[in-house]
Amino acid sequence: MWAHTFPERLTAWAQLRTQAAALPPAQALAAINSWWFQTPWRPYHLHWDDVKTWPDPWQLLDDNVYCGLARGLGIMYTITILDRPDIQDAVLTESGGDNLVLVDKSKYILNWDADTVVNTIPDVTISRRHVSQDKIKQQLR
Repeated sequence: MWAHTFPERLTAWAQLRTQAAALPPAQALAAINSWWFQTPWRPYHLHWDDVKTWPDPWQLLDDNVYCGLARGLGIMYTITILDRPDIQDAVLTESGGDNLVLVDKSKYILNWDADTVVNTIPDVTISRRHVSQDKIKQQLR
């Protein structure tokens, strides 16, 4: 169940990161993906044209409005803050109207389905609209 208040969401997000830090990569990514799929969904909150003004992770949790792009951004922030060497190549990309998070050279695809993180979608490539994990790290500094 999604937390109703900002402090509760911050606590739940911290617990997610602690849990994910102790899991093998596939299980950590599944937990992150599943957690972000609990968010209250609303279409068209963020847009790729506004990438320079996207919220930081704390503002994203405070706003509590999640379109597919906002959910993907939350997934990226979570992976990036974990700073695990085994999942350091994540990319948030627009693909056929979806905003997917590709990890480990697209071995794992997040933000596609709440219960699936394995590459089951054929021909997913990084589009011209994408944000790398390195770019996210720079924004968090």
